[in-house]
Amino acid sequence: MSRPDKADLRVYPNLKALSQAVAESVVELAKAAVEQSGRFTIALSGGKTPRRLYGLLARKHRRQVPWDKVQVFWGDERYVPPDDPRSDYRMARKMLLDRVPIPEGNMHPMPTLFPRPEHAAEAYQATLRAHFPGRWPRFDLILLGLGVDGHTASLFPNNPALDEKSRWVVAVDAEEADPPVRLTLTLPAINHAKNIYFVAAGKDKAPALQHALAAGPDPRAAPASAVAPVDGRLIWWVDRPAAR
Repeated sequence: MSRPDKADLRVYPNLKALSQAVAESVVELAKAAVEQSGRFTIALSGGKTPRRLYGLLARKHRRQVPWDKVQVFWGDERYVPPDDPRSDYRMARKMLLDRVPIPEGNMHPMPTLFPRPEHAAEAYQATLRAHFPGRWPRFDLILLGLGVDGHTASLFPNNPALDEKSRWVVAVDAEEADPPVRLTLTLPAINHAKNIYFVAAGKDKAPALQHALAAGPDPRAAPASAVAPVDGRLIWWVDRPAAR
């Protein structure tokens, strides 16, 4: 696999070992952030891969995280009601948030009940601005997944959202996705995070991973390749089948 020397690629035998390693790192980040600034801000990802990670944080590491100091956001969301089985918010609550002592007010899901998703994106950007006063949000950690087509969050290949340079959150209409309408953080908003963790597993992710880590970004074809922190750390956590 061709990749820049600066890429931090960590390979584990399987999803179980991978998830445990990521969980331990998240715990350490949370503790350090709370000690330094009094809070830990994290943007969660959806999909199938992080389910085991969320389960470990809820079960094995429940007492190690200062949950009352954790502020939870989302990197993207399917534009469906919060109780829809496809909702990333619903999955995160079921697997993690309903199982740990985190205050309700510390959870900030993307709104999906506006008649127009563009207005929902504006509302979520306002929510983020209330917590991040700078030019761009500065998350302590953003968790990202990797699609077989190279997409990450809800930034899909050749989608106009990839060209956004000023907004933090946008609405996306991607006909290849199910459902097609989404909300997502933009690339600049993602790239200003202190830490970005990609978590990818399965042999079907191998081509996308190779493309994402190839020399030189190719955001139109592989949006994940355009994730490059401005002043932060990027780690790829993958299992052996994905890194074949």
